[in-house]
Amino acid sequence: MSDISSSNKAADAAFSSAEKPAAAAPLPQKPEVPAHFQQFLGFDFGIKRTGCASGNRVLGGANPLPTIKAEGADARLQAVEKLVREWQPNALVIGVPYHPDGAAHENTARALKFGRQLRSRFQLPVYEVDERYSTTEALAGGARDADAASACIILEQFLRSLP
Repeated sequence: MSDISSSNKAADAAFSSAEKPAAAAPLPQKPEVPAHFQQFLGFDFGIKRTGCASGNRVLGGANPLPTIKAEGADARLQAVEKLVREWQPNALVIGVPYHPDGAAHENTARALKFGRQLRSRFQLPVYEVDERYSTTEALAGGARDADAASACIILEQFLRSLP
């Protein structure tokens, strides 16, 4: 099963280890999410496509949103800004990929950087979910848009971890 971590300190620590390809994934932690946080946006970061999903704590589920097909941080963040304005989430959730053995790789660092950009731009908490196999699971489930389906899987995993 995958783990979830939170806070700027955890993200920065994970990013530092992500820069070293042989580093292992952070230890599993329960996220400290305030009970009044109800609405979330989830993201499956990609250089060319970023899957998006919305979900809430009450229903414990997520729904796919249109995948962001924008290259470059500015274009991607502008598209995310539209979603943030529309859905008004209490927090954001991103999938962070690791190798099957838990080692970080290039996309680990990219996803963590994306998380820092979101945190800085929107001043919202960003929670990280280990997203190993989310795309594989989405494709195995017959998803037409694997990126959006993967974002749903990531967000639902996060929501299931909440008390």
